[in-house]
Amino acid sequence: MPKNSKVVKRELDDEVIESVKDLLSNEDSSDDAFKKSELMVDDQEEKDADVEEGSDVEDERPAWNSKLQYILAQVGFSVGLGNVWRFPYLCQKNGGGAYLVPYLVLLLIIGIPLFFLELAVGQRIRRGSIGVWNYISPKLGGIGFASCVVCFFVALYYNVIIGWSLFYFSQSFQHPLPWDQCPLVKNASHTFVEPECEKSSATTYYWYREALNISSSLSESGGLNWKMTICLLAAWVMVCLAMIKGIQSSGKIMYFSSLFPYVVLLCFLIRGLLLNGSVDGIRHMFTPKLEIMLEPKVWREAATQVFFALGLGFGGVIAFSSYNKRDNNCHFDAVLVSFINFFTSVLATLVVFAVLGFKANIINEKCVIQNSEKILKLLKMGNLSQDMIPHHINFSSITAEDYNLVYDIIQKVKEEEFGSLGLKSCQIEDELNKAVQGTGLAFIAFTEAMTHFPASPFWSVMFFLMLVNLGLGSMFGTIEGIITPIVDTFKVRKEILTVICCLVAFFIGLIFVQRSGNYFVTMFDDYSATLPLLIVVILENIAVIRIYGIDKFMEDLKDMLGFSPSQYYYYMWKYVSPFVLLCLLVASVVQMGLSPPGYNAWIEDTATEEFHSYPTWGMIVCISLMVLAILPVPIVYMVRRCNLIDDSSGSLASVSYKRGRIIKEPVNLEGDNTSLIHGKSPSEVPSPNFGKNIYRKQTGSPTLDTAPNGRYGIGYLMADMPDMPESDL
Repeated sequence: MPKNSKVVKRELDDEVIESVKDLLSNEDSSDDAFKKSELMVDDQEEKDADVEEGSDVEDERPAWNSKLQYILAQVGFSVGLGNVWRFPYLCQKNGGGAYLVPYLVLLLIIGIPLFFLELAVGQRIRRGSIGVWNYISPKLGGIGFASCVVCFFVALYYNVIIGWSLFYFSQSFQHPLPWDQCPLVKNASHTFVEPECEKSSATTYYWYREALNISSSLSESGGLNWKMTICLLAAWVMVCLAMIKGIQSSGKIMYFSSLFPYVVLLCFLIRGLLLNGSVDGIRHMFTPKLEIMLEPKVWREAATQVFFALGLGFGGVIAFSSYNKRDNNCHFDAVLVSFINFFTSVLATLVVFAVLGFKANIINEKCVIQNSEKILKLLKMGNLSQDMIPHHINFSSITAEDYNLVYDIIQKVKEEEFGSLGLKSCQIEDELNKAVQGTGLAFIAFTEAMTHFPASPFWSVMFFLMLVNLGLGSMFGTIEGIITPIVDTFKVRKEILTVICCLVAFFIGLIFVQRSGNYFVTMFDDYSATLPLLIVVILENIAVIRIYGIDKFMEDLKDMLGFSPSQYYYYMWKYVSPFVLLCLLVASVVQMGLSPPGYNAWIEDTATEEFHSYPTWGMIVCISLMVLAILPVPIVYMVRRCNLIDDSSGSLASVSYKRGRIIKEPVNLEGDNTSLIHGKSPSEVPSPNFGKNIYRKQTGSPTLDTAPNGRYGIGYLMADMPDMPESDL
């Protein structure tokens, strides 16, 4: 035996399975070069001698300061702008309270299981999305690259929305609010209201003309909007500064960015419930329309919302989870974050419709006053008889109920000529049925409602600061989904990569702050993420369940969690979730094919939106977005399939797990062992070979399937990771 064999014996005394190098040492005990490499292991042991018993193997990898910080990061990523301006719209559109039934069912079928799956693989393999899927199957390594591309596309336009919110936030420190009333235009002879504003509304005019200064079509660029360009730069600077140190910097910010929106939502809910008409809005919202719930479209939209609400497929979930301890209870995390996300959506829906109910009540009161004046004129002109009007009606202080009574009487008596009278019904439900979502809800409907609040500037500041924080929380996860996989895979400095990524994204993002930029935001929102992410998550499910193996994955979960997960997840992952995802993919493709590709353009002359089809070059951009997002999957597959990258002479870094210590050993699994025999140092070893995965059973090598004590050892789990340093395992 070599003179330093005691070192090996001391390191491997806990029944750790012998690595290939140990076998070689027994065969050739006199090799001086091997003794040199063995001493390197001894040096590593001395470096790690102060590691406490039972600590994790990934001591140098960044880690969350606390479990709360991690949960807030996942909540901040999953809870975004869609919870505030998309979920309430879908709830209203698809049956009110009845919509919660398909949403909850689909949350249990695809939401929680797939969220749990991403948390588990990230925590188990402790890599970003590229490293995770490259480990499971090198041919499917393109899944991680596809996630990075989608994250980049989404980050480009998502930060523009944060820039819009920053602009409104900066304009909220004045009384009255600048979108409170239509501006006046002066000429040589007289003063008049801006025609575009008069034809629409003060908030609509401010959004399209003052904020965006929007052009009338996608093809009409109109140059950069300097106000929005500055806001976009500010947004990217905020993201860059928060992310430059990874989770060490962004994790601390999460305490504010994730919790502050809940403070604002609760304040808005309390304030909203004290407003006149808020109960009408909430009642309208949650009145179930059971007949709508049975329509397939409702289930498709609920599945899509569940899918995107949790951030599945982006890589942010995997990236955040990869910084966890290996024995963290990720099942608890998956259930907790999923239901926090759901209850946040419900809370936001209550707030939105309490405020919209108040707004509808104000508009309805104006409608009643205006139409009551019309009735008085008709009575004076003799078009209506005074005998029609009940004696208790007082038009000087008429209520909505009294007006509706008079309206119904006139409609019955003057049935034939009623249309020529020009009277409106003034039903509060009609106003609440005007479904709005997205920017229309946040920057038009909600801002209009806040102008009627007492101390409206304060509420405006709070609302747009909440939108900024919601957006930043999601942006942190999105950027982490880009940075972490690239840093893990290519070993670049995180600070430099973060700055470069933000700079490139800002300059590309200038297309969104030109006068036609809003139309590009719509284009990217419709085409850059939906289909690619569905394909990515379907491939993730297949990779884990079919290629890695559902039984092996369940054993890994038992090893990490300390208990066996419910068989419910076994059947969801293996049968139900893939089927539902495929149905959702087909339904999304059909929906995209049936819906004419286009956008709503703002026409200045008429002050209305008008649907325009995309020009030919616009269609090419839409198709290119989808193709570019999913292109890494077939490219990496063909590269691996055709062996265009030569890995045959490489070696893999085998890492054995022993009570908080790591023993890194260069191991050649397929070729000869010249790198060991000739005493090459780890830095001289060729690039790794991805041809075989030693974690799976190989013919004739049954002992490599399990680690000591019947567990799947981390040494074999990480064995075919490329050039993996200890700190990144």
